[in-house]
Amino acid sequence: MRWSAQADAVVGGAVAGVGVACLVRARRSRWPQPFSLAALPLMLSVHQLVEALVWLGADGELPPPLAEAARTAWAVIALPLLPVLVPAGVWQAACEPGHPVGPHRRRGLVQLTVLGAVIAIPLAAAVASHPVTATRYGHTLGYAIGIPHPAFLLAGYLLTTVGSLLLSGDRLLRRLGLVTGTGAVLCALLWRFAFMSTWCALAASASLLLLHWSGRPPTNRR
Repeated sequence: MRWSAQADAVVGGAVAGVGVACLVRARRSRWPQPFSLAALPLMLSVHQLVEALVWLGADGELPPPLAEAARTAWAVIALPLLPVLVPAGVWQAACEPGHPVGPHRRRGLVQLTVLGAVIAIPLAAAVASHPVTATRYGHTLGYAIGIPHPAFLLAGYLLTTVGSLLLSGDRLLRRLGLVTGTGAVLCALLWRFAFMSTWCALAASASLLLLHWSGRPPTNRR
């Protein structure tokens, strides 16, 4: 769900710059940094740039094979990839020395990571076995993939991604969980009215929070 191909391209390029800076800060930090979380802004930028191609395909400005490949790439990132990488990255961050997370929260993060892997299996199967379609509704794109039991999988998806961030003992990661959870609700409401999506702003906000988080010592993340 985005405003246009141009908006996706512009914001995707800006988020890519934030993603590169996040990786550089994480690499130069004196403290261990989970690569999966530090690379998340870069992945979000790729996701937005891919959807710029989806927009062009929906408008008939791309050859059908390229448009189909863009829709599939969008679905792979959005569906089976994120519910695995996000909780795994938060769990990895919680295992860093000096991180303010107790054993109960760490066990909870392990459980959410396992749940994310379980949720990703039917999502990946749906993407592999069903063609991904994208239809333009006003200023938004509506995707159809043929996911079985969508309500159940959506609940598990949000639990693993947003829930793992909220469960983190890291103040900035918990803030990121609040931002993404609120943004998901707003995106759903705005898409319902076929107006404009908050996803571009959500991706940018999440990337800036992760940039602020990267490279900081655990004692400063409380």
